[in-house]
Amino acid sequence: MEALEQKILSEGQVLPGNILKVGSFLNQQIDTPFMLELGKEIANRFKADGVTKILTIEASGIALSFAAAVYMGVPIVFAKKSESANVSGRVLTAPIHSYTHGNDYTAVLPADYLSANDRILLVDDFLATGEALNGLFALAKAAGAEVVGCAIAIEKGFQNGGDDLRKKGVRVESLAIIESMGSDSLTFRR
Repeated sequence: MEALEQKILSEGQVLPGNILKVGSFLNQQIDTPFMLELGKEIANRFKADGVTKILTIEASGIALSFAAAVYMGVPIVFAKKSESANVSGRVLTAPIHSYTHGNDYTAVLPADYLSANDRILLVDDFLATGEALNGLFALAKAAGAEVVGCAIAIEKGFQNGGDDLRKKGVRVESLAIIESMGSDSLTFRR
């Protein structure tokens, strides 16, 4: 999606450790009209797939999920990164390693929010090594739900998470794929 690539080039900042900071529009401060454009693009790409729910992980995936859900007319379910007092009953869990934060956590989701009747679209802001998506797959599988694909705003293609999923037959639709990045350059996959 050319508009996202241009936004990354104009507002993004490459930080040490292969971190791309896009907080000015995607995850700390959200450019809401632009986010709705991203959501509409995701909805268009998956309109024929019979999606019944969108699944993401708190917190940065929620805004993009909401934007897509607006156009798809489906609910969003998000896994929490830790258990909390308002999560009760049977829960689904999956271990996840966060590339950005450099830590491990257990994603937690009340079991009654997903069912075997659901056709799930996994949505997240970034895809690097694929750990978060693998955790979401595990949650969907534990519920017996079918994952129809993954929608990502920005994929770091050089970290191979998306390519690894594609090799397994998973449909991954990334709105922008970064092929390489350094402190003074950023190239997109074509």
